Amino acid sequence: MLHLEQHHPELGETTTRKESMFATGHQVGVIAQQLYGTTESVEIPFNPRNGFMIQETKVLLESNPRFPVFEATFMHENVLVRADVLVPLDDGWQLIEVKSSTSVKDYHVLDCAIQVWVIQQAGLSVRSVALAHVNNQFVYPGDGDYAGLLIEEDLTDRVGDLKQEVVDLLVAARAAVTGPMPDVNVGPQCTQPFECEFQSHCWPNDTEYPIAGLGGSKANLARHVALGCRDIRDVNIHSITAATQRRIHRITSDGQPEVLDEGRKILETLEYPRYFLDFETIGPAVPIWPGTRPYSSLPVQWSCHIDDGNGDSDRDNLRHEDFLDLSGEPPMRRLAERLIECLGEVGPVLMYTSYEKRVIRILIDLLPDLAIPLNNIIDRLFDLYPVVKDNYYHPRMLGSWSIKAVLPCIAPHMDYANLEGINEGVGAAEAFIEAIAAETGSIRKTELEEQLLRYCRFDTEAMVEIVRFFTKKPGHS
Repeated sequence: MLHLEQHHPELGETTTRKESMFATGHQVGVIAQQLYGTTESVEIPFNPRNGFMIQETKVLLESNPRFPVFEATFMHENVLVRADVLVPLDDGWQLIEVKSSTSVKDYHVLDCAIQVWVIQQAGLSVRSVALAHVNNQFVYPGDGDYAGLLIEEDLTDRVGDLKQEVVDLLVAARAAVTGPMPDVNVGPQCTQPFECEFQSHCWPNDTEYPIAGLGGSKANLARHVALGCRDIRDVNIHSITAATQRRIHRITSDGQPEVLDEGRKILETLEYPRYFLDFETIGPAVPIWPGTRPYSSLPVQWSCHIDDGNGDSDRDNLRHEDFLDLSGEPPMRRLAERLIECLGEVGPVLMYTSYEKRVIRILIDLLPDLAIPLNNIIDRLFDLYPVVKDNYYHPRMLGSWSIKAVLPCIAPHMDYANLEGINEGVGAAEAFIEAIAAETGSIRKTELEEQLLRYCRFDTEAMVEIVRFFTKKPGHS
């Protein structure tokens, strides 16, 4: 990855999820500066010319400041680091690295160790090291009071034990940058601890049914790749033990989708009216509304198509209701009350995976006075996902039964990729937060509102199409 970052960055793909992670880290960093800062604190501003940041840091630290410094920048032997927080001590400095995770990971410790090595080699005395991470038990009281959002853990001893590992790692890193492309097989490291942005380059993807579509563990897939397999059909069926992977291999090799009649039988037993429900949620690391916690999944939007059984079940002829409040006020109570009103008291409520059940349980925790009608909705939930997974597979799904993989196979005229703007859940959450921000202008807010409504509606339209696909009469499109 390091070699490709330096020499072929154009081969990388930055996903919406990765961009969201960067944005989350920035948000937590802003709060960290509020919590650790004083009226005298200084932040070294980013400059693409590293020398300016390094020089500005050097001049500031030579004045022996007695206040926290943010983003102090150091370089040693071409290794550049920017320290989140430097706090002055009597005999040196404390380094505080800020992370948006809810616990300390091993790679965080190594990250801190590299920073300490560079900073100390650059001549600054680091006496202690701490990592500040998000406290997921923190309840936001409101009024911008985030005291308690971060928890500090002392890593001084653990960092000290990694000195030699840091030196060895930097030797290997320099070799990766200056030498030829390292000969490293694909494997679990491609997704751990993070998704590598060069997977589409390193994993075989130039065939009709790339090997990654077989699914299963990255370790097993990597073993097939090491044997020269590039396409699912290249794999020897006798080397596959998992039932799901054997099924994927069999259907892909046959080249025809599998549609089992049991799916139709199950779905035809569902009574009317049928409600097709989908939620959108947000889970910001830095809570927005009082009484909420970091990363809590908070429902902010829903879409529902209602089939009363009197028509042909074409999605264009069904009644549709939705909820979206972009006022910036907590929407959960109004959302729940409108949901209860929309769904009535009888009829199955269809969902795709059990996510909607989890969201309704979150609403019950937030709004215990609505527990009875919300629990009644839970009792009516029907999950389409296991029906689809047990009774349908198309080679083009490439090992995924997500609604985004299934839909274009059963309804080629519908594809999430064709949605303008928002076309997946992470993007929807980011768009909602942008839409309610005070600095978002009215034109942009209207644009985001239209995209949010269209995306959530598309999810319930997709479920309508799935049921129609399984239950349509022979000869009907």
